[in-house]
Amino acid sequence: MSVKPGELEKMAAQLKAVSEKLSGENTSDLPTAQAKKIRTVINEAYEKLRAVIDNLDPIKHPGFVFDPSNPSIVGRFVAITMIAQPRKPLKNIDRFYGSGVYALYYTGKFEPYSAISNRENPLYVGKADPALASSKTAYEQGDRLARRLLDHQKNIQKARSTLSIEDFQYRALVVQSGWQISAENYLIHIFKPIWNAEVNICYGFGKHGDSPTTRANLRSPWDTLHPGRDWAHRDLQMKDARSVNRVISDIKAHLQKYPPLETVEEILRVFLREITAVT
Repeated sequence: MSVKPGELEKMAAQLKAVSEKLSGENTSDLPTAQAKKIRTVINEAYEKLRAVIDNLDPIKHPGFVFDPSNPSIVGRFVAITMIAQPRKPLKNIDRFYGSGVYALYYTGKFEPYSAISNRENPLYVGKADPALASSKTAYEQGDRLARRLLDHQKNIQKARSTLSIEDFQYRALVVQSGWQISAENYLIHIFKPIWNAEVNICYGFGKHGDSPTTRANLRSPWDTLHPGRDWAHRDLQMKDARSVNRVISDIKAHLQKYPPLETVEEILRVFLREITAVT
């Protein structure tokens, strides 16, 4: 239903009067639940009013402004740049300076991973933060990324009853300090890797060893499926968070729901589709 210009002006004046009255109210004594409810209503009204303001402006907003400093945008480009790096064997890691992001890939024959083996979809993605948040160069960042990969190498080698380090590759990218966080978030979003805790499937790989008596938790699904880390099995009373059969079932269901990306070209198509949606 269309409204006449004169009526719009009248409604705008009424809105101004209401907003002035609201701004003069003392809300400090409102109960938390009531304040939250009112805030939600006002936010909803604000969003609708923003749309009205945009429609009244004869010059339209472009809809998207590319801001290179926007973490969510930069994270996507850092992530896709990491994908462009060559895959290297995890068994051979040369020490190098820098912090950043990385991904681990599987090429073996462990049956629960058959759907993801030899694909471009990693089992795990992660980040290594710089030695100092203010680091400007790879030297200042320290060898954090290489050390993180070496740590993963050692953990996989300990799980020799189910995994072989020969079956793992990695990609890594040294990143300007600060951008590694948003890049990791996007990598997890696009790949949903089964070893990442955020995906809640076969989590626990990224844990660091300590005495099980220092924490009241259960053995992680990763350590249940891939026994070998002494600190995760030292306490015979520790129970599994999930049974082996449950972990395998969760992996199968996850890979059916989110089919692994098979090629770099397929990853690029997903990236371009999402960038188009953002813009």
